[in-house]
Amino acid sequence: MPPRSAPDASPVAVRCDDLSVSRGGARVVDGVSFRLESGAALAVMGATGSGKSTLAALLAGADDDSLCVVGGDAWVDGTPIRKRGRAARVRAYYTGYVPQRAGSDLPARLTVGDVIGEPVTSRDRRVNQHALAVRIAGLLDELELPLGAAARYPYELSSGMRQRVAIARALILQPRIFIGDDPYANLDLEVRRAARDALLRRRDANGMAILMVTNDAETVQEIDADVLVLRAGRPVAYGHGTADLLWTPDGGVRLVS
Repeated sequence: MPPRSAPDASPVAVRCDDLSVSRGGARVVDGVSFRLESGAALAVMGATGSGKSTLAALLAGADDDSLCVVGGDAWVDGTPIRKRGRAARVRAYYTGYVPQRAGSDLPARLTVGDVIGEPVTSRDRRVNQHALAVRIAGLLDELELPLGAAARYPYELSSGMRQRVAIARALILQPRIFIGDDPYANLDLEVRRAARDALLRRRDANGMAILMVTNDAETVQEIDADVLVLRAGRPVAYGHGTADLLWTPDGGVRLVS
């Protein structure tokens, strides 16, 4: 049975049409086109400096004034990324984002419970605290973190535990789209399975789309992902899985419909 999409969700979770992006005035993504359906997965691969993280950050609506769309366009859950204001806030609400170094960059002065719950409390100051605590406890358990971690501070946790806190924070709002930049960083095999299962559970139950920056072929296989390969900001290959890529010698890519 195909995954069930969330009510009112766009059937196309992410769409890029000839998208070009600059960072700090330098063009780092050039002419990227793809479609990511709701309930599907896409892995973005490539060498360091290929533009993978810039593409993920832009689509996730990262708070980064150095990012600028300089060509083409993109839509996330049907909302153009060029739109600001309320449209951008709605897009951010439906997108769970784990950036690079997410575990290392958690706010040091907030408890783990506050970090995970911040996407909720920043939007609703009258939130039911008991219900929120129950939701946080459920995520801690799902990601194999001790329930007592909610009262601790990030610096008291190991790097792998902090990374799982970042994943829990990205999932607290039950996003329609999960965008992760190497989200399994610092996770050993056992807890990596827990993180993977948390993502797949939401994809299968609610049609959550997954866009993941990774160079790990096993991860691509685990999430049954299409693959987009970037080189120096340009798409050079596209296909399903790492064994079925269509490469083009001129640096372009032929998309598979």
